[in-house]
Amino acid sequence: MKKTLFFLATILFFGSSFAQTEIPNTISTTDKIYGLSKFWNLVNYNFVYLNKIDKKQWEEDYKKFIEEVQKTKNDYEYYLVLQKFVALLKDGHTNIFLPGSFSKFMLNGEFSDYKFAMKNIEDRAIITKVNKSKKREIPVGTEIIKVNNLPTKEYIEKYISPYIASSTEHFIKVYAVSSMFYQPMGTTFDLTFKKPNGKIFSKKLTISTAKEKEMYPNKKKEGIFAFKWLKNKTAYVALNSFESYKVDSLFKSKLPELKKAKRLVIDLRKNLGGSSDHAFSILRNLMHDNKIAYSKSLILDYNPLFNYYGTQFNLKAKDTIQGTPENIRLLSRAYLTARDSYFYKIPYYPLDNNLKKEDRVVVPTAILIGPYTASSSEDFLVGTENQKHMIKIGEPTSGSTGMNLPFQLPGGGWARICIKKDVYPNGKEFVGYGIQPDILVKKTYKDYLKDRDPVLERALSYLSKK
Repeated sequence: MKKTLFFLATILFFGSSFAQTEIPNTISTTDKIYGLSKFWNLVNYNFVYLNKIDKKQWEEDYKKFIEEVQKTKNDYEYYLVLQKFVALLKDGHTNIFLPGSFSKFMLNGEFSDYKFAMKNIEDRAIITKVNKSKKREIPVGTEIIKVNNLPTKEYIEKYISPYIASSTEHFIKVYAVSSMFYQPMGTTFDLTFKKPNGKIFSKKLTISTAKEKEMYPNKKKEGIFAFKWLKNKTAYVALNSFESYKVDSLFKSKLPELKKAKRLVIDLRKNLGGSSDHAFSILRNLMHDNKIAYSKSLILDYNPLFNYYGTQFNLKAKDTIQGTPENIRLLSRAYLTARDSYFYKIPYYPLDNNLKKEDRVVVPTAILIGPYTASSSEDFLVGTENQKHMIKIGEPTSGSTGMNLPFQLPGGGWARICIKKDVYPNGKEFVGYGIQPDILVKKTYKDYLKDRDPVLERALSYLSKK
């Protein structure tokens, strides 16, 4: 089962002047309305979290956005409006994706002579990488405190966050900072910086292809898998993606070494998802149990006749407890269908774990998690519930998983709608909340300046006592 969370190149932001770039204008007004309406209509019968939105407000929003898409001046502005519309659903697996042609004029954090990458650290927009020749002028750790004369937080809340489709505020906060300068070439920003030493300065920068590619610090880019030994016979394994089958084979190639470990750290902080099959294939090697109790799944079971009865007769909860058992069943279904809350429960069978005990690595294990832990990596975590040798350390996860209905949109883009709801085996929800750590640890600005990883340090401290 494929469960992937996509982000970069799926959101567009507006609020700064842009010019000097050819933005296509190919979508007719009729097609603009059609694309919006197609998405709205498919949501109404397929979106698994429909019962969590205000349906009357959703109708009013649709009418408002019909007007907005007609006012858009080009394909870019059209997709911008669509992304603002989809963000109203607050789901990380329900998204609008840009046409591939947009990559010709969209850049993230490139300004000709300058290039930098950013992270949210303590709710501040901190530069964590900069092109090498500018490392003294804009040292890493520099904060952007104003954008176009607005405090950065206010700018983000007004021009960036409303376009991000996510079920959790903590994910929106971290992703908004990392992608706040993903804009068309020609977009100009007035920026105010604050260096780590407190010095404040300003610059006007325009999005344009960076001339210099080498970045500082020039850390080796991590792949989908990493392995190393830490102190006290502790093995560290980073599973940075479940997208490719290679992560499974890379992990299993290290099993002979892993069997020597007395303690284990599994790092999922960069894992945005992929295939649940790869996740569970790895998890089988790390568990006591012969069954993996993964998440239970539900889908909307819509029937127009039951919807008619539920709405036409304005059924109330008290109406579903009267009469014969068959009448109660039918009335309950009508009542729930009218409220977008009648679900088909997909048959559930815990996964078998047939590995021999001697082939497993069952030692005290710390799993590192954070807001970029999403989709099938959250499925992985659900499977670790009640494993007494495992503990989760870090920050709440993204809170987004499921299965999607994909479809094409005018102008070359596409959309997807989440059609499957996943919950813990006991019914507890984590989509919309994130899977919570057993030990909460957040990286501070001081940690960043000292190049410390407090989450890993806490994990090692915990494991040293086991």
